Amino acid sequence: MARTAADVMGARGDDVATARPGETLGEVVQRLTARGIGAVVVVGEDDKVLGVLSERDVVRRLAAAGPPALDLAAHAVMTREVVTCDPGTDVDELMRTMTEGRFRHVPVVDDGRLVGIVSVGDVVKARLEELAGERDQLRGYVAGGY
Repeated sequence: MARTAADVMGARGDDVATARPGETLGEVVQRLTARGIGAVVVVGEDDKVLGVLSERDVVRRLAAAGPPALDLAAHAVMTREVVTCDPGTDVDELMRTMTEGRFRHVPVVDDGRLVGIVSVGDVVKARLEELAGERDQLRGYVAGGY
């Protein structure tokens, strides 16, 4: 049975770190650090996804503007072209999408509303678990003398 985005969102479930468009980059960096995460989803008042603000976005802006960048609003720094998925999206499809797009986080949206996020780490962990299960099945098959 194929695993889905809902299966691999991790223990955090729907606990997604978000930011509002007007929050400063400095505030978002503090949240990233405090939670030990690599991105927040920028959402509007209606919890619609407006963008993703990742460590990469922060580093690029700091490299371009220096410390004053920390006073910029999240909406000025975030990635606006966000690829999302729904809870039923297959993990293999997520892996392809993340690899081709070269990004590490995909917000999970249901009926237009943010319900979770899948990281590349979640996808890799799920795939490794699948491979371990397949390995164990093969070992059982071989040990069983079939």
